Amino acid sequence: MAATAMALSSSLVTPTVAASKSGFQGVAVRVSHVPMMAKSNNRRNLTIVAATKKAVAVLKGTSNVEGVINLIQEDDGPTTVKVKITGLAPGKHGFHLHEFGDTTNGCISTGPHFNPEGKTHGAPGDEVRHAGDLGNVVAGQDGVVEVTLTDNQIPLSGPTSVVGRAFVIHALEDDLGKGGHELSSTTGNAGGRLACGVVGLTPN
Repeated sequence: MAATAMALSSSLVTPTVAASKSGFQGVAVRVSHVPMMAKSNNRRNLTIVAATKKAVAVLKGTSNVEGVINLIQEDDGPTTVKVKITGLAPGKHGFHLHEFGDTTNGCISTGPHFNPEGKTHGAPGDEVRHAGDLGNVVAGQDGVVEVTLTDNQIPLSGPTSVVGRAFVIHALEDDLGKGGHELSSTTGNAGGRLACGVVGLTPN
């Protein structure tokens, strides 16, 4: 009976061999799971404020023509362009945004019209147009242009930003791609470049 009792007693003991071989000694920590819904109650609501971007271009040339172009864009909306140019002959003059902000060779080195989508020349309201096609501005009898334009293809940020490009005022009227001249589909046959200026950001 004694032998039987010892056998039963031994079978009730939990083996401790695996534990004795482990080199780890420490305290077991139980981590309670916190539901995500409970955590989300502490989050703050974020408010996105529309960003105002401003830029300016100062027009100079070899003639007496000069001017200042101010641009402003609210968030991702259209860009407002405030134009003041002096020294022009009375009448219509082609007004464009050109691809390069390079004036090392005068206004000639500003390159062609800004045209990121590779379209043909047109009017500002046309579906097919260069992004830089801003149509004509009209000088009064005093040779002064003062006008405000709005356009959604000349943003001040993003991959098609006009910052670093150049405005050009031309000698002749832009035929808006409809004049039938060999240059109508590229420049509107707007003649020589009287003055130009590179677009640069300004403080808000």
